[in-house]
Amino acid sequence: MKTSLLLGLLVLGACASKQPEKAKPVIPQTIAEAVASNYRTEENTKRDIYRHPFETLAFFGLKPEMNVVEIAPGAGWYMEIIAPLVSQKGKYTMAIPTLNPEKAYQVTNDKLIKDWMAAHPEVSANMSIATYDLPAKSELGPEKSADLVVTFRNVHNWMTLKAEKEAFKSFFKVLKPGGVLGVVEHRELPNKYDPLAKSGYVREKDVVRMATRAGFKLVAKSEINANSKDTKNHPEGVWTLPPGLRLGDKDKEKYLAIGESDRMTLKFIKPVK
Repeated sequence: MKTSLLLGLLVLGACASKQPEKAKPVIPQTIAEAVASNYRTEENTKRDIYRHPFETLAFFGLKPEMNVVEIAPGAGWYMEIIAPLVSQKGKYTMAIPTLNPEKAYQVTNDKLIKDWMAAHPEVSANMSIATYDLPAKSELGPEKSADLVVTFRNVHNWMTLKAEKEAFKSFFKVLKPGGVLGVVEHRELPNKYDPLAKSGYVREKDVVRMATRAGFKLVAKSEINANSKDTKNHPEGVWTLPPGLRLGDKDKEKYLAIGESDRMTLKFIKPVK
């Protein structure tokens, strides 16, 4: 009796010590499936409440057969959604600056992206990387080859580099006539203008001006990523808010209560001539 009981406890202990295996990802066929897919890391899904990936990508018109270019994908937050969705019928290209080993965040992002690609060869076989060093190097691929160009919270960086004109020209060049440019950016107050966008916030009308100057037509706006709690008046600019929380523990609960920044979501089209 004691032997049987002991054996049973050992079996239960062995079962309890085993971690449940993550189910093998299934290639998604819709945006909803891509957002819910196991291709995404658990940490990234926690930010869906702020980034609204399903609503945002549906607004931009993403489809599985599209050739998509994402500008400056960071650590690959949207890559985990878009790349699997277009892996069978389309293509996904990341436009990334040349790796600077002295910039720790670039090294970290590079590793995260490459590790993810190595872990998912069935997806990465139809992915590519374009070196994108503004203002000197702005080629994103063959001219008129992309159906959709997307960029998330990057316009302020190009303004800091004084390269926003080159950026939007490169988007226009790579898109097919009728192709779509989708932009999400931290939204500044209408009466505050900083040509270098040092706070990380940009006025909506300035983004529209940059795009239309390059030849685009604004076709729709959305408040999907709006946040009325964001005053845009923070000691360390947009990086005061999560996920950056640049002030550390100082007023942390206050900024967590605000959440991520107020953002514009704009859809432009390259006119068919």
